[in-house]
Parts: sequence; C-alpha cells; structure tokens
Amino acid sequence: MKTTASSLLLLALLLTALAVTYAAWRRATARRVVRTHALPTYLRDKLRAEYPHLDERQAADVERGLRQFFLASAMARGRFVAMPSKVVDAMWHEFILHTRAYEAFCRKAFGRMLHHTPAEALAAQPNRQDRQFTGLRRAWVWSCRDEGIDPRKPDRLPTLFALDASLAIAGGYRYVPDCRALGADRGGTHCATGFGCGSSCGGDADGGDGGGDGGGGCGGD
Repeated sequence: MKTTASSLLLLALLLTALAVTYAAWRRATARRVVRTHALPTYLRDKLRAEYPHLDERQAADVERGLRQFFLASAMARGRFVAMPSKVVDAMWHEFILHTRAYEAFCRKAFGRMLHHTPAEALAAQPNRQDRQFTGLRRAWVWSCRDEGIDPRKPDRLPTLFALDASLAIAGGYRYVPDCRALGADRGGTHCATGFGCGSSCGGDADGGDGGGDGGGGCGGD
C-alpha cells in the first residue's frame, strides 16, 4: 500500500510539473508570436482609409497597440480581455475580415480563435465584478506591464489606452493616468486608476482577478 501511495504521489507531482512547464512554454510562445509575427501590411492601409488623418507612423503605433491587446489576451489564460481603444479595435476588425491570415495568427499565438468583441470604455460607476470591468482591468494590467509601468501608480498611459486621445479619434475613449488631473468636470475622460486593482495588479498572473479592489482608488496615494 505504501509503495502504491508513494507511486501515486510521485505521479501527481510529475504531472503537476509537466503542466506548469507546458503552461510556461505556452505563454512564452504566445509572447514571441505576438511580438514577432508579421501582420499583413494592408491592415495599415485599411486603417488609414478609415482614418485619413493618420500618417504611416501613426498607423504603426496603432499596430503596436493591437499587439499589446493580443499580448494581454495571451497572458490572461483564456479569460476575457476587453478592448479599450476604438482605433485599435478598427484595425483588429480589419484583421478578422481576412479570415485565413487571422486564423493562422490566432492558432500560433493562442492555440485557439480569439473572437472579436466591440471596444468598451470604463463605466463612470463600474461594477467591479462584472465582465466589462474585469476585462478592461486585464487589458490595463498587462498593457502596463508590457511597458514597465506600475499599474497601481501609473506615471503615464500604456499605448493601448493612450492612442484614441493622442490620435484625436472621433468618439474615441480618453484616459488619464491619475484622477486628480481631471478636476470636478471629467466630461468623457476616464481615469485609469479607477480600475482600483491595488495589490492584485502586482502579483496575479491573470492581471488582477484577486476579487477586491485592493484600495487603489481614484485618488491615488
């Protein structure tokens, strides 16, 4: 009996180690594919046709924002990641329309199809448990990590959250890194620290699904 129990325990430990190794390999592969896979050049042309005021450099910035969204989706381990930018969403939609190229990319990066969801903005009074809020929070955390920004105390916005404002996108979503910059009248501007993920921004591998808000409210420290 002792031999059987020991064998089962050893097998369980081995399977756990294999699962952890595979997960780490899968995430490393996803990061590499997202960063290096050559996206179709026509995506920039299609984007500039929709937004004629953008130049080639700005279209390249949008592509970088799309890669950042894909990175967040890869790191979220299959959990929902919301799209926080209208201009990046436009490029994503164009990519999806070219089914074969998009499917090939998704299979390499995610091992599955990443289905489109419309761009969303942070609600004025967000429900911290709903899908929209947690999806945007994952996008925020992983975008910040991609650029070496502290998601709890950001000194600037990551590309994905900055593009709509910096490119003057009509009807786009505008964020600031700190609520105190907005004053009493926020208009249509959203506060990034309103994600309020506190300590969960720093350690959770899925990008802040720890449950509570962690105390990182709009006021900052």
